[in-house]
Amino acid sequence: MSEIYVKAGEFFFTGKFEKHAPDTVAAFRAEMPFTSKLIHVRWSGEAMWVPLGNKNFGVGFENHTSYPAPGQVILYPGGISETEILIAYGGVNFASKMGQLAGNHFMTLTSGIDKLEELGKSTLWNGAQDILIKDLI
Repeated sequence: MSEIYVKAGEFFFTGKFEKHAPDTVAAFRAEMPFTSKLIHVRWSGEAMWVPLGNKNFGVGFENHTSYPAPGQVILYPGGISETEILIAYGGVNFASKMGQLAGNHFMTLTSGIDKLEELGKSTLWNGAQDILIKDLI
């Protein structure tokens, strides 16, 4: 699978799609290039998220987890809470005001991981950051 380029705030990362989430990967690829705002999570720990409201990617659960590791990117396809993308930079127990959640691990960042904590803290203390996800050319 192709490499992915991620720019979040002033930081740059590369990543790869996960073969164990083919439906989620296909649905997300259809949205690329993906641009939005990245904010700090409220309940889940050391992560940032992109709230997507009622957006329907048309996927169910696959390769899902409640405990993504730093650099893992998950998509919560909606249900009891709003659709969202979450990027872990430290310890995460994925949850919302509705309780425990699980999201589809569909992408993993492969470079720049050492800058994730700095991005996370900047997002926490300085507010929303622009995010762009596209194919690496």
